[in-house]
Amino acid sequence: MEVLGIDVGGSGIKGALVNSITGEMITERYRIPTPASRKPKPMAKVVAEIVEHFDHKGPVGVGFPTIIRHGICKSPGNLHKKWMNCNVKELFSEYTGLPVTVVNDADAAGYATMNYGIGKGEKGLVIMITIGTGLGSGAFWDGELIPNFELGQIPYKKYSKIELWAADSAKEREGLTYKQWGKRFNKFLELVELLVSPDLIILGGGASKDFDEYKDYITIDTRVIPAELRNSAGIVGAAAAALHEGPKD
Repeated sequence: MEVLGIDVGGSGIKGALVNSITGEMITERYRIPTPASRKPKPMAKVVAEIVEHFDHKGPVGVGFPTIIRHGICKSPGNLHKKWMNCNVKELFSEYTGLPVTVVNDADAAGYATMNYGIGKGEKGLVIMITIGTGLGSGAFWDGELIPNFELGQIPYKKYSKIELWAADSAKEREGLTYKQWGKRFNKFLELVELLVSPDLIILGGGASKDFDEYKDYITIDTRVIPAELRNSAGIVGAAAAALHEGPKD
């Protein structure tokens, strides 16, 4: 079965058709820059453009970069404040004319990693961290999703949330070296380890591909590994969520 997976990010919105059995993308990714306003309607139009690009008529899964509860945005995250309490599922379904399942983006990446990637078969508490504009996190216990585990929202020093200080966007914004940023990211991981004591941390998102550049600055006791699927995880996981979560929405 072919499912369209869409990964909504702060800088770009990407989609591809996914084989639901193997978890493989069967088309090239199609990317459109996220509208500068980051408001609901302009972003919904982009999602519809991606659906139209693939001439897709079936189920659609969307990974979204905020807390999603029963299809409703419960925090604007790095997007516009108009997203707060917006029914993202209904909005995207209206603009695409198709059944849409919406899940947190880190949860989506986790779905991909735990079902098709390096996390498959891992037991205990596994935390998936997606490193990008923010720091998304997904939690799995013996392979089962614990939704909306938003560790990037932890307040830190003068910051309202630690992702403003330790995400990849902070590295780019402040021109940090990998050593400087790696120490910040390690501080975030120290807090994660202190709060939830995971058995394994898997890193996804754009910065995961550069793991060798900063792995020496990660000093926590918990095992930390990069996700094999990397940038495709959000798309593959969103498609998987459309099958796993769709009937429940």
